[in-house]
Amino acid sequence: MKAIIISGMPAVGKTTVSKAVAEALSTPMVGGGDVLKEMAIEEGYTPGGEDWWDKGEGMKFLQERKRSSGFDKEVDSRLLQKAKKGHVVITSYPVPWLTKDGLNVWLSGSVKSRAARMAKRDGIPVSRCLQVLSVRDVENYKLYKKIYGIEFGKDLTPFDLVIETDSIDESRVAKIVLHYVKSRKD
Repeated sequence: MKAIIISGMPAVGKTTVSKAVAEALSTPMVGGGDVLKEMAIEEGYTPGGEDWWDKGEGMKFLQERKRSSGFDKEVDSRLLQKAKKGHVVITSYPVPWLTKDGLNVWLSGSVKSRAARMAKRDGIPVSRCLQVLSVRDVENYKLYKKIYGIEFGKDLTPFDLVIETDSIDESRVAKIVLHYVKSRKD
């Protein structure tokens, strides 16, 4: 089985969908955020929880990360190695643009629905989530444009499957991905 690489904007449901797909296929799941958190630990941070990136220490680490593309290139290198081996579900922002070793899935969602998802997940007001997403969306775009020349969130040409998530829940999105994977027989 080829790697299944799931990407999309922050708080679109990538991790939840990836976990469900990995479980259904009895395959491991690895996220770019998990690898980046490992690297943050190596730098002396104490990351924890899905919402770590959206709080003080996580946002500070992201600011430091911007000073050197080495962090991101190392994460991407580790994920690309896993994608090449296959039999894994990967969540990553840039990896679909960097390899043809996987089945690439883009999860699309409006800022409003992503903010609602984040508010429910993190227990913070939707208004705060809208602020966080406005920063993260711009920062991610700038970062991947600078490092790789990627039009993150705008150029969807590397994707085999694009799913609009605003009107369907994560379990339904996972079923769509699984159906597509099984129909491919790569």
